[in-house]
Amino acid sequence: MSRTSRLFEMLSVLRSRRNPVTAIELAGELGISQRSVYRDIETLRLLGAPLDGQAGIGYRLRDGFFLPHFAFSPDELDALILGLEWVQQRADPALARSGDSALAKILSARADSAGSNAVSAPFLVAATASARTDPPHVAPMRDAIRRQRKASIDYEDAHGGLSKRTIWPIAIVYFDDVRILAAWCELRAAFRHFRVDRLRRATLLEERYPERRHSLIKRWREQDRDWRSLLTVSDA
Repeated sequence: MSRTSRLFEMLSVLRSRRNPVTAIELAGELGISQRSVYRDIETLRLLGAPLDGQAGIGYRLRDGFFLPHFAFSPDELDALILGLEWVQQRADPALARSGDSALAKILSARADSAGSNAVSAPFLVAATASARTDPPHVAPMRDAIRRQRKASIDYEDAHGGLSKRTIWPIAIVYFDDVRILAAWCELRAAFRHFRVDRLRRATLLEERYPERRHSLIKRWREQDRDWRSLLTVSDA
């Protein structure tokens, strides 16, 4: 997680709590050290966030603090709406709900009220006949990628055979008609690609995988330089 993303996440945590949140709690929530919490709190204060509290007691975000409005150009807004409508129609239920809330926030940030409704956009997403909504268990895989955690899956191959695997999820590739999970497979001791519609079970484990995700991504790209064409070929 970048520091900018972490600052926004810290604001979200503080906004959601009525009582002061200690540095220990923030560190656990964000997966960082207490020293980083203190630095981030000071940065937020310098940026104008109205934070009450101090080290050893806890921190609270006073009421009335909102992120500044974004100034989107018409083309930027069209691009965002188009992309989020694709997510609403095609992604797993959890991501689709997030797309709904993100679109509402983006539209509310517009300076003008005229035409701020999503239905007034000049571009619409129409799912093809072959499209299907992603299954709910894609959500824990996205969480595993974000938190760099191992996952346990039951996977059905093209011939209907089932296998149990422990994997290190590193990326989900969104093609028009299929989603591919890229991961290090402990069973094969190699990078493998799994169609998410063939995951019969997916469970996030508590154990973190031993390498950082960006290092795994780099190795994966170096090993499978032609991975885009590889993933478009049916594993049948």
